[in-house]
Amino acid sequence: MEYIIIIISAIFVNNIVLAQFLGICPFVGVSNKISTSLGMGGAVLFVMTLATIVTWLIQTYILSAFGIQFLQTIAFILVIAALVQMVEIILKKVSPGLYQALGVFLPLITTNCAVLGVAILTIQKDYNLMEGVVFAIANAGGFALAMWIFAGIREHLELMEVPPIMRGVPIALVVAGILALAFMGFTGIV
Repeated sequence: MEYIIIIISAIFVNNIVLAQFLGICPFVGVSNKISTSLGMGGAVLFVMTLATIVTWLIQTYILSAFGIQFLQTIAFILVIAALVQMVEIILKKVSPGLYQALGVFLPLITTNCAVLGVAILTIQKDYNLMEGVVFAIANAGGFALAMWIFAGIREHLELMEVPPIMRGVPIALVVAGILALAFMGFTGIV
């Protein structure tokens, strides 16, 4: 039952993008097309899950064991950067089209505060390794869901008549705000 609560909370109630406002750069930048947003969601899923596993192990068996928890942020950023480089190399070989579509936003996963935020939240919430993995997968799912919905709305907006002053980024930000308000309804805040 605890895993179900973690999943529902991470995807809907405390959505990493729409409730905690982490990972906004790739959320707005890569959400022009559904296929690209799902590709980014998959890359974030892979990086976030592996980063959570590796950072939990580092925190538990190295940082806490030697009393050097103050190095947590630096160690976590280095782990995330290495994992993103691995994802970038794999995508370049396996799916060159997706690699080109993600462009500069793929390396930005390194600086995506959502990945670092989930790794740190896993430690702060005192999750064991399995709970941390479920938490990471659910947050990545919430990230992908938010991007998928947002990309679908943006694709639909391309077909609509939008005033010239609101085209592009302005309407995207308005839609993102409305989407965030809709997800805030899951928290019970009215």
